[in-house]
Amino acid sequence: MQHTSTTSWLGDMKFDTEISGHHLITDAPSSDGSSPAGPGPKRLLLSALAGCTGTDVISILKKMRQEVEGFKIDIQAELTDEHPMYYNLIHIIYEFTAKNPDLDKYEKAISLSQEKYCGVSFMFSHFAKITHEIKIIKSS
Repeated sequence: MQHTSTTSWLGDMKFDTEISGHHLITDAPSSDGSSPAGPGPKRLLLSALAGCTGTDVISILKKMRQEVEGFKIDIQAELTDEHPMYYNLIHIIYEFTAKNPDLDKYEKAISLSQEKYCGVSFMFSHFAKITHEIKIIKSS
């Protein structure tokens, strides 16, 4: 399976990437101090990681018959100090809202995502240490 994208320069440090008919703007702060028109490319990698593991976790929890009312993923990542700067430490915080969560099943779903299904996580694991934690908010 081959994936493709097309990226066009829009001037300054702004680029428009087309992926499967969807457009995404990436940008970097300008020398004039204006706000960027979109996130930087490295930060998009974190979004890809969250989206990949998130879809896995929800899919697995549904198969385990776990009710999830809310789900949020926060990622904290550290860049190396020297060029080429890359993420070498990544901490993923999985936050769930549920009435009767089975923590063991949540942990199992995350482990399966991280170790077996999420290709983005697999790629990151070649150059970064990945850790995670689970936060549960019990709903009434």
